[in-house]
Amino acid sequence: MVLILLEALGALLALVLIVWWTMFSGRSNGELPDPPQTRDGTDSPAPERKAPADRGHGDRTPPRP
Repeated sequence: MVLILLEALGALLALVLIVWWTMFSGRSNGELPDPPQTRDGTDSPAPERKAPADRGHGDRTPPRP
């Protein structure tokens, strides 16, 4: 019975160590800083990303140099 309790305690300790390792070992300075705020106090919007240009591969033609 004691052996089962020790094994359960070891498994719990391993689980706690794995969770701690994955939560706190990634970034060197902790959490990322908050995004800058605008004058009205709201968060600034995310920059828009442009879609990649269509290179004409839909018809399997090689790209032009």
